[in-house]
Amino acid sequence: MRIVGIVLAALISYPAVADAVEQTKGTFQDKFRQLEADLPTPNVYRTASGAPGHQYWQQEVDYKIKVALDENSRKVTGNEAVSYTNNSPDTLNYIWLQLDQNRFAKHADSYSTMDMGTEASKRLNYATMHYIARAEIFEGGFQLTKVQSGGKDLHYAIVDTMMRIDLPTPLKAGETFNFNIDWWFNIPEAKVMNARGGYETYDRDGNDVYFIAQWFPRLAAYTDLAGWEHKQFLGTGEFTLEFGDYDVEITVPADHIVGSTGELQNPKDVLTKEQRERFEKAKTADHPVFVVTAEEAMANEKERAEGNKTWRYSAKNVRDFAFASSRKFVWDAWGVKLPDSGRTVMAMSYYPEEAMPLWDKYSTQAIAHTLDTYSRYSFEYPYPVAISVNGPIGGGMEYPMITSNGPRPEIVKKDDGSEQRTYTKRAKYGLISVVIHEIGHTYFPMVVNTDERNWAWMDEGINSFLQSRAEREWEVNYPARRAVPGGVIPYMTSPDQVPIMTQSDSIIGYGPNAYTKPAVALNILRETVMGPELFDFAFHEYGKRWKFRRPYPADFFRTMEDASAKDLDWFFRGWFYTTDHVDIALTGITHARINTEDPEVENPIKRAEDTDANRYIGEMRVQKELAQHRVDKYPELLDFYNENDDFIVTEKQKRAYADKIKGLKDWEKELLKDGHELYFLDFENIGGLVMPLVLDVEYEDGTHEEVRIAAEIWRHDAKHVTKLLVKDKKIKSVVLDPNHEIADADESNNAWPAKPKMTRVELFKSTEPHNLMKEVLDGEEMIKKDTESSKDGGN
Repeated sequence: MRIVGIVLAALISYPAVADAVEQTKGTFQDKFRQLEADLPTPNVYRTASGAPGHQYWQQEVDYKIKVALDENSRKVTGNEAVSYTNNSPDTLNYIWLQLDQNRFAKHADSYSTMDMGTEASKRLNYATMHYIARAEIFEGGFQLTKVQSGGKDLHYAIVDTMMRIDLPTPLKAGETFNFNIDWWFNIPEAKVMNARGGYETYDRDGNDVYFIAQWFPRLAAYTDLAGWEHKQFLGTGEFTLEFGDYDVEITVPADHIVGSTGELQNPKDVLTKEQRERFEKAKTADHPVFVVTAEEAMANEKERAEGNKTWRYSAKNVRDFAFASSRKFVWDAWGVKLPDSGRTVMAMSYYPEEAMPLWDKYSTQAIAHTLDTYSRYSFEYPYPVAISVNGPIGGGMEYPMITSNGPRPEIVKKDDGSEQRTYTKRAKYGLISVVIHEIGHTYFPMVVNTDERNWAWMDEGINSFLQSRAEREWEVNYPARRAVPGGVIPYMTSPDQVPIMTQSDSIIGYGPNAYTKPAVALNILRETVMGPELFDFAFHEYGKRWKFRRPYPADFFRTMEDASAKDLDWFFRGWFYTTDHVDIALTGITHARINTEDPEVENPIKRAEDTDANRYIGEMRVQKELAQHRVDKYPELLDFYNENDDFIVTEKQKRAYADKIKGLKDWEKELLKDGHELYFLDFENIGGLVMPLVLDVEYEDGTHEEVRIAAEIWRHDAKHVTKLLVKDKKIKSVVLDPNHEIADADESNNAWPAKPKMTRVELFKSTEPHNLMKEVLDGEEMIKKDTESSKDGGN
């Protein structure tokens, strides 16, 4: 730090001339350029405020489906009656359906376009090779046996994972088209085929657990912004669908338990009297209740029942439908009262006995926690049930009201035949987190109906943000790092990245891009940029506006601004449209005081500065070692300049100061007398993202002050800014981003004075060179001992 004197005029700032969008001169970067030029033009369907317009519309599709699960052939056979209502103002000559199971057909683009990477010829993952080998022999994909309307065949064309049905007559606005499809497909082994639904076989009894998803031809979305949403399903970008009502009959082996989207309509046909009584008890219990116990599930495993049962489920106003089925299922349930309305939602978990003691302890509790927290963070859970299934999918996957989730305990067989069951810390918190995340997806995107195939962040990122908030309410120091700013730094500083606003199938680093970075961005937006109260109001407004509707990115961006009166274009542009990162350096601090221009005050200060500036080791040694200078020996050599230095106060200086004071107003005189400490803090934006400056200022008296400076300080210069702090006491130190809240990639340049970087040095020994001869001789000795041991055993 250096102390300087300044004149008052230097404190006056002048507004810079505004730059045009196209900067042809200079190096100015407009980080605050408005997004409106890049967003879709508002209209009667979507307003400039981010709300649905007064003529907003969306299509409606209702399904009546009968489906049978054949566990011997591992095949699903079904028929559906579809009612498609055209609520758009357009006349449609054809409609598009999604055939997601075609991803597993040999001709599928998802398989033929799979990039193995540059290192695959040298090193290949076992799981990848297993998938490739299975894909070569698996007969996957939909087999359609009937496509009709009114008993007449419809002309259709299949394009990979999409199917176009040509309508017999144009479908005008407000009209409904009814048609029927029959189909079947072979069920993929979920973990091997990296499927979002399928089966898993258990070693103990050879029984399967089925999670059947993306299992019927479903209408693609037709929207005001994009027309038909019919990008091919390549395995990553998921889907966007239309809302409607479902009536589904599911025929499975008689000893299977079925969990499904919707509410069970025929419990007397499929559950025992005791199971129905347990379910009723669970509605008002203060903890989860077993509907199907572990003992009952294990009894089911031992012998396959003959015949089938049909479970009938009904679901209202959902955009998709999935179900799980197995004779292995333990089933627990708990009636959870929602925080606002007090309405009861049945939180339920289905899992094999092998999932205990982990699942029975945490799964349904995690569902209940999600319903409580998300309903407060966004909007009340709208459906009657919320289900977590320990399904065959490796991680987690969500559908309306039902999810498939992964972790299980580790089971070790002992020599005496008994079992030891344990679970890791990672499995425990992994289960809690994945249940929160997947149940959270019922809110986003199953109710707020975003387009996952194009904008993964709108469901994964927003949901991961809410998940992080729910995890913080589970326990103190919950071990989750996905949405913590520091967790995204390696990705944001990597050259191998793309902006968040990248179509899902083209994303590099899907996890950090679609989940972590947007979750971190929203946490920063809430905690640092907007503040919790303002953010929460705007986010609630977004949920209220768009539940059971289809928002696009512009609707989210505009709503957050509209409901907060905050210009957030700089934030959304930087975090979502660029690959810049945060690295802001505190490059220096200048300590100053007001120059009073009074020679009686300023000249002594100048004398002290001059003495300090001219201090030199040679002069200091002479003064210390020399007994007598020449002028001491010959005093006649002394004159006026020995008695008066350059900083004496002259009469001319006094009169000049007096004349200046006469011309000042009283408030100007007061400023000259001001005794405040002035600190000029210099910052450099190295990473590119402009961000608020959060400072911890420590004073010499030991007190601290938090100083928050809005990001708009960068609006005239996105590379360098200087902030003036006017204080009545001296500053000892300043730390930028003391609580690690802005994802600053390099905190070594965040402190003044600079702090030493601490590390731990690991001592090691050099490894011995490889001795091939010794290795061979040792091997021969091992063989010799094994042979002798074998002979001794034979005797």
